[in-house]
Amino acid sequence: MATNEDLQYRGMVSLLKHFGWTWVGIFVRDDESGERFLETMELLLSQNGICSAFTERMPSQGYVYDKKRFDSVIHSLHQIFRLTNCRTFFLYGNTYNLMYLWHQINQALGEKNSISAGKVWIITAQIDFALARLSRDKDLQMFQGALSFMIHSNEVPGFQEFLQTLKPDWTEADGFLKDFWEEAFDCSFPNRRIPYKVSGTCTGEERLESLIAPLFEMRMCGHSYSIYNAVYAVAHALQALYSTNSNRRTMVTGKKEVHQDLSPWQLHPYLQGISFNTSTGERVAFNDDWEFRAGFDIMNLVTFPNRSFVNVKVGQVDPNAPGGNPFSINDTTITWHKSFNQVLPCSVCSEFCHPGFEKRKKEGEKFCCYDCIQCPEGKISNQTDVDDCSQCPEDQYPNKDQSQCIPKVITFLSYEDALGKSLALGAIFFSLMTAVVLGTFVKHSGTPIVKANNWKLTYILLVSLLLCFLSSFLFLGKPGKLTCLLQQPIFGIIFTVAVSCVLAKTITVIVAFMATKPGSNMKKWVGKRMATSIIISCSIIQLGICATWLGTSPPFPDLDVNSVVGEIIIQCNEGSFVFFYLVLGYMGLLSLISFTVAFLVRKLPDSFNESKFITFSMLIFCTVWLSFVPTYLSTRGTDMVAVEIFSILASSAGLLCCIFAPKCYIIVLKSELNTKEQLTRKRTQA
Repeated sequence: MATNEDLQYRGMVSLLKHFGWTWVGIFVRDDESGERFLETMELLLSQNGICSAFTERMPSQGYVYDKKRFDSVIHSLHQIFRLTNCRTFFLYGNTYNLMYLWHQINQALGEKNSISAGKVWIITAQIDFALARLSRDKDLQMFQGALSFMIHSNEVPGFQEFLQTLKPDWTEADGFLKDFWEEAFDCSFPNRRIPYKVSGTCTGEERLESLIAPLFEMRMCGHSYSIYNAVYAVAHALQALYSTNSNRRTMVTGKKEVHQDLSPWQLHPYLQGISFNTSTGERVAFNDDWEFRAGFDIMNLVTFPNRSFVNVKVGQVDPNAPGGNPFSINDTTITWHKSFNQVLPCSVCSEFCHPGFEKRKKEGEKFCCYDCIQCPEGKISNQTDVDDCSQCPEDQYPNKDQSQCIPKVITFLSYEDALGKSLALGAIFFSLMTAVVLGTFVKHSGTPIVKANNWKLTYILLVSLLLCFLSSFLFLGKPGKLTCLLQQPIFGIIFTVAVSCVLAKTITVIVAFMATKPGSNMKKWVGKRMATSIIISCSIIQLGICATWLGTSPPFPDLDVNSVVGEIIIQCNEGSFVFFYLVLGYMGLLSLISFTVAFLVRKLPDSFNESKFITFSMLIFCTVWLSFVPTYLSTRGTDMVAVEIFSILASSAGLLCCIFAPKCYIIVLKSELNTKEQLTRKRTQA
């Protein structure tokens, strides 16, 4: 009928886990049973992430009279009760060990200090407070709020009434009830031999319910309830035996029926098969292991100023509970030690690591002792006491506290953004300016300053610059498959045409100057064919590079989830960085050649010599694109696109302003200088 202790051990661990107590002390009886308890509990605690702060062994019997041993125990208890982070103690042993521990703690701390010790005691079913008999002048305040496991019991109908009517007959020879009565009520029954002794005389009318709990409890304890069920189990087994003909062994002598004596083992088959409901409404039946698994009640010790106490049931460990979870407890009915002010006690080696932190074990200490460190960048923890932070999915990122993952915002360089608006307005402004310059040159196409430097090259250059400004719109807005395919090739080809025009203009100036010298053979090179050949040949090479790029690994829309925290950037993936930088490199090579040639011929004696202006324009152009590469590589997200658009606008504006601003100034504001006579006069002076 006794419940298996393994169930009690699992219930104790479940209790610790329920309240989050991971740092517990153990007081255990110093004998073989205590060692078994330690061996079992240490394994269960470790498996459930709980550590023992200390283990204090209590003598199995007899107090410690050895002075050295006594001093050692007192010192040990002093150290134990100074542990502010360990507030939960296990107590395994018997009722005597409880008395021993109470005595030693009072010796170590004194009664006043023990009252405010503020510990939660978890006590096994082997200990019964009602049997402790700490005497009337002692109390159990240090154990206030203790949670004890007791063998399951129930209220048997009629038991309270039986106790209330129970009275001793002091005239009978049976002395058990008489002795109990005298000790419980601190009185004595009259002795016929001493008729004059009347002080403290027991009347037999005393009532058991008037006794305080340390002396007597009106409830049926677990052990008594087990005996109660055992008696009924044997009765049912006997009934089953005698009601079956095959098990009835009788001998008839004359007219009298005599039953044979039974051996205890003959009842075993009938005990195995019995199943009945007790008067309390509970079912009694044995399992395949011949065990009646009644479970344990979890009792809360509530003490009172008059040194009495009451055990209040706050939970249970029921192996037959529905749902498969034997442990249950009602937190709201628990009365904790007064020092806790009804706040749930905390018993941990280290404070809980809050969400956003992970545990790091302290060197040389048990695994329950750890430091809390912030989660690494990009990781989160959304629970307390996690061992490792977890990585957010690619489409999410950690919040500020790194306690949860937040969906990333999808972004791109939009026209609605301040940066996008600024770049778009800049592109529109320079496009209009280029259109105005082109219109001005067309309107004044017959003037000498327009004719002087190959007006067709000028028109091609202006149209190329106009397209350069407009090409920046391919980089604005949400990237699509088509825009990604067109962005870099169109940008590369148009810029190559523009730089080729500048190179052709510069070479035209050189050829024209050399053709004016007597006996020069360069006159045959002066004309439209040379300039056209330069533009076409330079552009074809860039066109071939772009065609190969698109044919092998073309650009495509891509999602960048790593560059900017909290954002998913939609951008164009170049497909091949080799071709991307090859396009830029070829454009840079043409720019460098144009700059070098223009610089060498900048001082040629010719009116309206463009070489000086081309030198400045190509200096700006080369500077912009040389600074573009490191800037582009060091930026992330939409800033990369903004850098490229800015470079397109800045380099194109440099060409437009440096080459055409002086000419427009003369055409619009200084028209008197835009004459053939002025051109001839300047040449003569040169």
